[in-house]
Amino acid sequence: MEFKPRYTISTKLVNQLLEIERHKEAINVLPITPNLLVSLKETARLLSTHYSTQIEGNDLTKAEVQSIAQGKGVNFTGRERYEREVRNYFRAMAYVEDKLKGKKVITEKFIKTLHSLVLTGTLKPTPYREGQNVIKDSSSGGIVYMPPEAKDVPALMKGLITWINREITNGELPALLLAGLVHYQFATIHPYYDGNGRTARLLTTYILHVTGYGMKGIYSLEEYYAKHLNSYYEALKIGTSHNYYGGRAEADVSSFLEYFIGGMAVSFGKVRNKAVLLHSNQPREEDASARLRELRPQQRAVLLLFQNFKEVSMQEIADHLGVDARSAYALVKRWIKQGFMQIINASKRTRTYGLSIEWEALLSDRGFSSSLNNSEGRK
Repeated sequence: MEFKPRYTISTKLVNQLLEIERHKEAINVLPITPNLLVSLKETARLLSTHYSTQIEGNDLTKAEVQSIAQGKGVNFTGRERYEREVRNYFRAMAYVEDKLKGKKVITEKFIKTLHSLVLTGTLKPTPYREGQNVIKDSSSGGIVYMPPEAKDVPALMKGLITWINREITNGELPALLLAGLVHYQFATIHPYYDGNGRTARLLTTYILHVTGYGMKGIYSLEEYYAKHLNSYYEALKIGTSHNYYGGRAEADVSSFLEYFIGGMAVSFGKVRNKAVLLHSNQPREEDASARLRELRPQQRAVLLLFQNFKEVSMQEIADHLGVDARSAYALVKRWIKQGFMQIINASKRTRTYGLSIEWEALLSDRGFSSSLNNSEGRK
């Protein structure tokens, strides 16, 4: 079933899109230092996780979410489910970031795996629902929306995925509208009994990054929607009937787009102001060559490896350094303790490693990369 959205680009929507473009350009040209970038990214991850799970009823505070992210011991007795939801969302965000490094085509497997991580924390793709689900008002118990029947979900999802990839490829539809329409249609299909909202928000974030609106990964759209939750649900109420087959599929979605794009404008403006403020208060960053002098020759050699790969195995490190696996293991173990590297995939069979957040941010800085290549070239 092909997705054919109906909407009108109003003056309000045009102004919102222009506002976002201004924020985007301001953030992209802002000389954000690696240390500041690390701070802003970590804040965005925490806010995204906190507010996206809060929308679904999770009552953990931002401080508790931060404790989970840092691996600190906190007593969650009686709220273990909330803790799992937070951990799962962090895993799902890491999965999205990892997928952004490779081919950008969206597949059913990608979406099903994303949902699996959100709901269970595993990489085993979850099948779509096999029965009818109903969205009810938590206070009155009345039916708010009845999604399409389970038998129609696979075809609807296939049509949505085909449409997404086509629009990303031809680039005719503004990226922001694409993201908003995808969010709307995913919520409309409601392919799962639970976890639809979190999956939709992560999918939206992925699409924004793919289409050039990654904004250095320092924003959180979820905060706006969590703080305007009633408006979020009202914006999703489109059509003359609560039943999908009562006109929802053919409904004009202009009002939802205005709400969604308006939220993005607020979110991007907020992070722009914060980045400018923090940058103005940031002490001058150390010269890149000074940071490089902190490293041993083997660490500098590993940095060159990570210029091409964000995640590597122990054997790849050993081969790159020209040492045996045991020696490589001893080096990596020490570097992890020193905060130079981190474990990305903790599975014993497929364990992989990456740079710490700080050093990854440094490596992404053009000046630092130039200094690294020059220092290696002089040897």
